[in-house]
Amino acid sequence: MLKIATILPYKENYSKTRAAAASLWVYDFFRHSNLKKNNYIFGSTDAKDYLSNNYINITIKDLSSKLSSTTNQYCKELIKKIDGKGFDIVEIHNRPLVFNTLKKKLNSNFIIYFHNDPLSMKGSKSSKERIDLLKKVEKIIFVSEWVQKRFFIDLDQRLINKTEVVYPSIHKQNKLLKKEKKIVFVGKLNPSKGYDIYRDAIIEILNDYPEWKAYSIGDERRNKPTINHKNHIELGYLSHKEVLNFLCKTEIAVVPSRWEEPFGRTSLEASSRGCATIISNKGGLPETSDHCIILKKLDYKNLYDEIKKLITNPKLRKDYQNKGFFNVKHVTKENSILIDEIRKSLFINFRINFIKNKLKIVNIYNLGQKLNHRLYNISVGKKFTNGFIRNGHDVLEISDRDFIKQNRQISLNSTSSRFQNYLIETFKNYSPDLLFFGHTNNIDLETLESIKNLNKNIVISQWNEDPIMKSLKDSKANIQKIAYYGKTVDHNFITTHPSVFLKQNKNINNLHFIFIPVDKNIECFDVFKLKPRKDIFYAMSHGVNRATLKKGKNDSRIYFLNSLIKKINGINYDFYGFENKEPIWGDEFYNALTNSKMGLNLSRGLPTKYYSSNRIASLMGNGLLTFIDKKTQLGDIFKKNEIVSYENLDDLANKINFYKNNDTERKRIAKKGKIKYFKIFNETKISKYIVDKSIGKNANLF
Repeated sequence: MLKIATILPYKENYSKTRAAAASLWVYDFFRHSNLKKNNYIFGSTDAKDYLSNNYINITIKDLSSKLSSTTNQYCKELIKKIDGKGFDIVEIHNRPLVFNTLKKKLNSNFIIYFHNDPLSMKGSKSSKERIDLLKKVEKIIFVSEWVQKRFFIDLDQRLINKTEVVYPSIHKQNKLLKKEKKIVFVGKLNPSKGYDIYRDAIIEILNDYPEWKAYSIGDERRNKPTINHKNHIELGYLSHKEVLNFLCKTEIAVVPSRWEEPFGRTSLEASSRGCATIISNKGGLPETSDHCIILKKLDYKNLYDEIKKLITNPKLRKDYQNKGFFNVKHVTKENSILIDEIRKSLFINFRINFIKNKLKIVNIYNLGQKLNHRLYNISVGKKFTNGFIRNGHDVLEISDRDFIKQNRQISLNSTSSRFQNYLIETFKNYSPDLLFFGHTNNIDLETLESIKNLNKNIVISQWNEDPIMKSLKDSKANIQKIAYYGKTVDHNFITTHPSVFLKQNKNINNLHFIFIPVDKNIECFDVFKLKPRKDIFYAMSHGVNRATLKKGKNDSRIYFLNSLIKKINGINYDFYGFENKEPIWGDEFYNALTNSKMGLNLSRGLPTKYYSSNRIASLMGNGLLTFIDKKTQLGDIFKKNEIVSYENLDDLANKINFYKNNDTERKRIAKKGKIKYFKIFNETKISKYIVDKSIGKNANLF
């Protein structure tokens, strides 16, 4: 669950009796948010009747009279409350200067909400300031298209994709209440709100239609026009709830603002409560409802005429009331969902691309160009790419080793530097959602940080298929390779059960087990349908990048094979990388593999939970009856009628002899094994699992 700090402007009244526009916005959307459990609202007010219990009041002592000093003190106290508390998002309402200060101190994602004209606010008046905000902030939300357009005056419109418009909203009423002959003005009682226009028009209306009453809701300390009429009542300031209740019983509402309203909440509320609503064409007012009367000319004569039409034509009045009531344009529940989605979209597991399930992926691995592609059939990276594409994603492949070999000059450092620059420039152009890489130490950690700075939403995952059991000399180096990137990346995928890794290194999180995938275009043979001349196949090497054997090199597999052949007299075995028989690759590998009935899945080191070299995909995926050591615990995945587990050398020898002489049973198990493997570990399912885990979805491998 995301943890969110919502920051109100200093002295914004987050209270039941004096709540202003920003407070009402925050409170309304908080109530209907699915993320409200960890949403804390910060502000500074003298009021005590807070709108919600999650409000945290900031008290500033020794307040300076200067505004800048007030802002600095407010920010200082906010940082004390927020820093180190694990807030994923910091939302700042209507104060760019507060953002500029907090951005330097807090390691969070930021959203700025503009409730007013950005060109009138410190920190966003100039185009340079607004461009700077766009560079630094994750998202900017405007309360209307009018406010958004004001922000982008003199700016490149292509930058607009970092912004959203989310309107102030209202909850719908279930029933339209009986109306009384009331006309109302709600807002500041001053000329900028058009209160003098209302005054002049309403006095004539009340003279001409004495059965009607008029009301003013609001206050103003200075320059307040006065309405002297026996049928007019000035109610003063009312709470938001009281205003809504009053509107429910009112026939006509008037919003004749001269001021360029950023939105115009009164218009939205009046229309939604079934008032026939008259508005000016200023600022964002026309965006509040599709069923208001817009004054053609902003003067008392036009206002008088429109009110008169509504009074003298009850059918017309009722039509505006019904349309406004039943067609509320901005509904709190709906826009709460939108805000939550915007919040989630800042993070890897909620981005819109992920929701659409169409990602751009950079897959970095050894394509083996320098090896003339002799590893194509055992290339796990290639299978991942095939799976990503078949799942509907777009993939850009980068072969780190081939790039470096092709660009190598006298200075190795310059080649490495060139590769880092190549990656960064590629990411600028391609802007991927997921970086996925495996078996490389050619990417600098600083490069990964640069990539994250380019796109804070990017997911970075690494994979490694090498063994990590304690019994193997190379395991320590393999674990170090994984750990080198382990804390920087978001997810680590390994082909051994994570518990084995954690016993040797407890500092790496987000470890996930993956199994070597099969691919329908690579593991494409059904050996159980053929008539192989050989009985059992096994192929090993002294490293995939090395085509030949190393002289004098031995490991436990050599001793095991030597012991095995002594126990399987009469068995026509075909072993490679053994007894001076060189390893085989590419098509030669397949020619040999498909000429054997059975395959031995013997990996380096002691048998370890769920680990297998990638030969298991070649064996089972091509329909050979496959033998596996019971201690690998692959019996958790494959049943006895899908794979043959052996307990020791003698047990293996006995089972090889048995299945050599029982072709029907051998073919049946081999067929079922292939079917099961392709069902649960094919390239599309493994790649989907990788994507799902990377973006934070719940996913099970098998």
